[in-house]
Amino acid sequence: MEEVLQQNAANWPECAKTSYPALLRLTQVNNIFIQLITECVGHYQLQPIDFNLLSCLRRQPAPHVLSPTELYQSLLFSSGGLTKVLVRLQESGLIERCDNYEDKRSKLVVLSAKGKDLVEEVMPELHRQEQKMLSALSSHELDQLDDMMRRVTKTMNSDNDQYPKRMQFQGRY
Repeated sequence: MEEVLQQNAANWPECAKTSYPALLRLTQVNNIFIQLITECVGHYQLQPIDFNLLSCLRRQPAPHVLSPTELYQSLLFSSGGLTKVLVRLQESGLIERCDNYEDKRSKLVVLSAKGKDLVEEVMPELHRQEQKMLSALSSHELDQLDDMMRRVTKTMNSDNDQYPKRMQFQGRY
């Protein structure tokens, strides 16, 4: 990252003057974190979206149920793409589908006992990886970082049209 910043300053000064190194570093941290998640859940034969869906269901009160619409809104995922994930997880026995008495056109998604056990096994490992990744920061610094990211997210999720709605979080995370 330092090399990228130095190259910008030396060879593209007008870009260097208007770019924010913190955003470049944030992008780098995000990319590393996504790789970390991918590797961690891959050891359990899961894809990151599989784990996100299982985690989303686990966060719900027992019996850990959501409609497909609630899931794809929570996951910022298309309904077509979600269908493929649901089929894969159902075939693996990690979720179950049951009738939706409020909407006969869809089936609810339920976290199975096997899925619950798996997500509860993976999460502590993922947390250990996160802690290792953030070990350079003190507890106070982590609180400050969280506050700063919350403020940036709030700006990005405000009602203005500066950012596409599809990029805005729906509040389930």
